[in-house]
Amino acid sequence: MLSLLKEKPLVIASHNQGKVAEIRALLAPLAINVVSAADKHVSEPDETGATFAENARLKSRHSALATGLPALSDDSGLAIPALGGAPGIYSARWAGAGKDFSVAFLRIQNELVEKQLATAPAYFVCTLSLSLPDGKDHLFEGRIDGMLTFPPRGDLGFGYDPIFIPDGYNDTFAEIDAAEKNRISHRAKAFAKFLKFIGSGEDSDHHR
Repeated sequence: MLSLLKEKPLVIASHNQGKVAEIRALLAPLAINVVSAADKHVSEPDETGATFAENARLKSRHSALATGLPALSDDSGLAIPALGGAPGIYSARWAGAGKDFSVAFLRIQNELVEKQLATAPAYFVCTLSLSLPDGKDHLFEGRIDGMLTFPPRGDLGFGYDPIFIPDGYNDTFAEIDAAEKNRISHRAKAFAKFLKFIGSGEDSDHHR
C-alpha cells in the first residue's frame, strides 16, 4: 500500500489549512507527495452523512473521483456527553459561516450554564477515510478524552483546541506544542492505525 501512495500524489480532502498542516506533519516521515483538495481545485462536498465515518468517506471519495488520485480525508469534532454528544458532526457548523470558533465556545458555555455546569467532560473524535481510485475505501478511527475549560486558552491550535484539556494534562490543546499534540491527539491515534495499515497491509477499522 505504501508503494502505491508513493507512486502518485495523495490528496488531502480538506480546505481547512490547519488540518492540512497537521496531516502533512503526520505524513512527513513517509516521504509521500501530499497535495490538498484546494491545490487541485476540488470543491468541498456537502457533508450530508449522519456520522463522522460517513462524512469522512463522502469527502475522500469526492476528491478521489475528481482527481483520479488516492485521497485521504478527516472528519473530526468535539462531543460533549452533557449536551447529548453535541456539537459532534456539526462541530464546524457551530462556528458559523465565518468559522469563528469564539461563537461556538460561547454557545457551548451558555448551554452548559443552562444545565448548571461550569465545565464538563468531552472528547475529540477523528475518522480518517482513505479512498483509492479503484473504488475501495478504508476507515481509521481515533478518540481522546478530556475536560472543557473556560475562558479559552492558548493560540497554538485551531478549532476547539483552546477549550479542551486532554486527560493527564493541565494545558489546553492550544497551549501544547504541535509535536506533542501530534503524538497524543485523536488524529494521531487514527493516523497510527492508518500508518500501520499502509505499512503492513493489515485491515482498517472498516472497509468496503
